[in-house]
Amino acid sequence: MTPPVSNPPRRLVVGCGYLGTRVATRWLAGGSRVWALTRSPARARELAALGIEPLVADVTQPETIHNLPEVDTVFWGVGFDRAGGATYRDVHVAGLGRLLEALPGRPRIILSSSTGVWGDEDGRVVDESTPAHPVREAGCVLLEAEALLHAATPGRGTALRFAGLYGPGRLPRLEDLRAGRPIAADPDSWLNLIHVDDAARIVCAVAAAPSPQPLYVVSDATPVRRREWYGHLARLTGSPSPTWDTAAPRTRGADKRVDPSLLYRDIPIALEYPDSFRGLDAILR
Repeated sequence: MTPPVSNPPRRLVVGCGYLGTRVATRWLAGGSRVWALTRSPARARELAALGIEPLVADVTQPETIHNLPEVDTVFWGVGFDRAGGATYRDVHVAGLGRLLEALPGRPRIILSSSTGVWGDEDGRVVDESTPAHPVREAGCVLLEAEALLHAATPGRGTALRFAGLYGPGRLPRLEDLRAGRPIAADPDSWLNLIHVDDAARIVCAVAAAPSPQPLYVVSDATPVRRREWYGHLARLTGSPSPTWDTAAPRTRGADKRVDPSLLYRDIPIALEYPDSFRGLDAILR
């Protein structure tokens, strides 16, 4: 069911960081009234300068979450600050629950999740129908957050499992490449990516869709071998050719190819960067 939309639309971004800020400014440019929830008064001032209405609150502190505006759409793009003192679960599960309880009305909720909910799939293709068996804490918690979203907001919640975000100021392993440090991965394993500007465009498109699915996999639909991608990044940045530590434990980026076909069938959208090589060229050239 499509929630009613105000005129102009009213939006709330929770976690106005690398992706959330781009979502908020895109909504602003489209004529929406946009609020953003942040823990930091300094960040609140920065958001206000962009025309975003800041709300200073902390999802791990229930007494701070009050008097939220009634909105049509909420985007949960909260990152995890290890210096914040809270656990990953307290932020992404308990914190999400606190926010959902405090929200007035019945807004559509869009949750930023991750393809990290899948572990190492030995290069196989995964999509929304593939069972997820996360092995890392972050993946386990995000899968729990997805379940909470769907239980608490039936028919109104969509989880977006993003592949790796990259863009200006965020190029995976660039400092390792520049320093000549080996990358802890199999060079022939698959890397799945989405440019941050395309990710923001997709969030806004899902918000505008009449009846989105409860779950979408999000990537540029062009998996690339790590050997090729990091080699290209090294050439563009004048870094040494990548070296590899295939014996080191994989802390992230297990081997799989994510298939976002359902998203692009349901919500036609033209990506600005349909493959990450073009994205890298645009950033670095």
